[in-house]
Amino acid sequence: MIHFPARTVFPHTTNVSAKGHLIVGGCDTVELAAEYGTPLYIFDEDTLGTLSKQFLQEFGSRYPNTKVVYASKAFINPALARLFSEVGLGLEVVSGGELSVVLAGGVAAGDVYFHGNNKSREELQLAVSNGVGRVVVDNLFELNSLDEVARDAGCVQDVLIRISPNVDPHTHAYISTGNLDSKFGFPIETGQAEEAITKAISAKNLRLLGLHCHIGSQILETSPHAEAVRVTLRFAAQMRKVGLELTEFSSGGGFGIAYTRDEEPPSISAYADAITATLIEECEALGFINKPTLVIEPGRSIVGPAGVALYSVGSRKAITGVRTYINVDGGMGDNIRPALYGARYEAVVANKLDQIAEEEVTISGKFCESGDVLVSGIALPSTEPGDIIAIPASGAYCPAMSSNYNMVARPAIVLVGGGNSRLIRRRESYQDMMASDVL
Repeated sequence: MIHFPARTVFPHTTNVSAKGHLIVGGCDTVELAAEYGTPLYIFDEDTLGTLSKQFLQEFGSRYPNTKVVYASKAFINPALARLFSEVGLGLEVVSGGELSVVLAGGVAAGDVYFHGNNKSREELQLAVSNGVGRVVVDNLFELNSLDEVARDAGCVQDVLIRISPNVDPHTHAYISTGNLDSKFGFPIETGQAEEAITKAISAKNLRLLGLHCHIGSQILETSPHAEAVRVTLRFAAQMRKVGLELTEFSSGGGFGIAYTRDEEPPSISAYADAITATLIEECEALGFINKPTLVIEPGRSIVGPAGVALYSVGSRKAITGVRTYINVDGGMGDNIRPALYGARYEAVVANKLDQIAEEEVTISGKFCESGDVLVSGIALPSTEPGDIIAIPASGAYCPAMSSNYNMVARPAIVLVGGGNSRLIRRRESYQDMMASDVL
């Protein structure tokens, strides 16, 4: 039986052993830390698969003509790319690097959507030469370049036009992407979206299939998604005058998750209800005889809840009347989100889940920044050097945005399931970090 309040933000398979140790995917996290070292990121295979299938089921049951495309920017490597593809997801990438990773994982290029606001000509050539399914065009410079690249390759490239619906997603400004003042997409109000559609239709080596919008990330309401669908479809109806045939519509992703026990984001079914109901209603009202294929792009909402970060406790600093710092062997180098967004997390002592909280501490990292704090003011059992701190909901935008700041090596990553663990990324060495340097 599980006895800790933060259980709701840990992976589905989480349990507590008779020793009071945190168990994920049937594996003792304390033993994982000893085997692979810390910091260590673990991903629960069952949670990844279950959430992927829930998106397929919840959206597909309401709107059968739905594609679910995993947003790789949340975190990707070849092993996860293969897992998502085998479950039945497509993959969305935003760089030539991400494209190369998913292809290395055995993903069919036709199942890949290529996003990004400043794709280089080399990246476009890589996409076209590999037969990427869709390129989501973000600006006129890219549209012209892609037409030339496809012409040189002797093919016609399928594309979507990314528009900016100017919908407030009610999220952090840094991850709000669908408003008018954004570097992403063609604004409707300025006439640029119509211009892009007209040029895409006339381009000899591009086939315009439809529109894409994405209003932001970590959206904890359903109404912004519904409004984005409404605005985009009404605009699409207006664009029939210039020849737009909407065969595909991507409403993006941005579905929020719980990082702390007091957060209650909408369920996958609630997001599915809002998006598909609005899509069906608007298509009928606007006279779309053939309803478009719906594409959704979950990333964080699949990989985030499946990940747990493990750290070893090192030094402690108690400032009487102020706070007590518990320092761990990771920090902003592997999880920049608290420093960048003010993100909040839960934490537990993985080897002391059978002990009660005795003190309030701040968990800080080893990097040379005062802002290198992972969790502030959390109640934990009394800790000692060598104890293992576990931070849940760490699967998204942690390893993906990791760095070698202070020349600290990036952590290892393991996939767990059925009591077994598998290394899917080894820990970096000092030699790895210097591999590209020239003396």
